[in-house]
Amino acid sequence: MANNEPIRKFQAGHVTRAVWENVVTVNGKPQTIVKATVDRRYLGRDGTWKTSQSFSRNEIPLAIYVLQKAFEAMIEKPSEGGEAERQDVV
Repeated sequence: MANNEPIRKFQAGHVTRAVWENVVTVNGKPQTIVKATVDRRYLGRDGTWKTSQSFSRNEIPLAIYVLQKAFEAMIEKPSEGGEAERQDVV
């Protein structure tokens, strides 16, 4: 993840999906690879926010929703001049 900032974020409840761009070299030419991560935030017993990649039965539909949104963002044609980071919250 070249710039360490996601190009898009999608959130439903405490489930967040981030879309990242990464430039790699393939056969001597730079190629942009787009990947996504999914996380769940929760308040720990010590009162601090923590991150997990596991989901309860009720959180799975939220994970599916943000995954679908991330996929749609990945296949959409980017706007001219690049797109600023956006966060879509449900």
